[in-house]
Amino acid sequence: MTGLAPSPGRRLRWTFTDGLTLVGRELGRLRHDPGELVAALIFPAVMVVLFGYVFGSAVQVPDGGDYREYLMPGLFAMVTFSAVMGVMTRMATDASRGVMDRFRSMPMARLAVPFGQTGADSLIGLLMLAVMVGAGLLVGWQPHRGPVPTAQAFLLMIVLRYALSWVGVYVGLAVRNERVADAMVPLFLPFTMLSNAFVPTGGMPGWLRFLADWNPVSALTAACRELFGNPGVTSGDVAWPLAHPVAAVLLWSAALLVVFVPLSVRAYRRGGR
Repeated sequence: MTGLAPSPGRRLRWTFTDGLTLVGRELGRLRHDPGELVAALIFPAVMVVLFGYVFGSAVQVPDGGDYREYLMPGLFAMVTFSAVMGVMTRMATDASRGVMDRFRSMPMARLAVPFGQTGADSLIGLLMLAVMVGAGLLVGWQPHRGPVPTAQAFLLMIVLRYALSWVGVYVGLAVRNERVADAMVPLFLPFTMLSNAFVPTGGMPGWLRFLADWNPVSALTAACRELFGNPGVTSGDVAWPLAHPVAAVLLWSAALLVVFVPLSVRAYRRGGR
């Protein structure tokens, strides 16, 4: 019958189909602007060389071990958190150029636009991780616990990256200005640095160590070190996220999705206002 609202199943298929179309749009845009993709792929390799060889001679790894093996899980976490900056910038650019207003006027599912952005970012994130894995292997890093824990570590990265991409969707829609979004990108760097990704947190002042230990970057880094069997696995009297890093990453991911998916959908419907 005409005039009736579509069933939930039909709405879900509609959202999924429209979202895949917009995933293709985002990937096609990168194909026409390859410089952005090349820069995103070069960044992980540069980080491996820069931090691995500059910090490697100055940082003492807890309980010994090679610093580059200690470092790689932190760089994986850093690349994971780049989802916020990338999605934020693309959403703000589309909003400032009127692309979002055009999407709202089209007969498409409301969730399709943010779904397309987050889906495309997940695929970009896989490419970035692949480049970083290659760079890490070249400088001597390797996982030691076998294929299953290794796959679990990368799955954690993908899950958390997807959750973080929704943070980028909301912030980009709230900002609605590509220049402001570009100016905000450096503000996220201290967030990734204030963690156990590059140096142990044990030598930090108490208040700073508390912030670092409860930083989701630290939880993901600790989880990856544990699953890869790399140096720096925490033990003893440590904060809960570092004692149970896998559970902490999953809880962070769930919390971010619960909070920012509804916020992003509402911001998109209201035009970011």
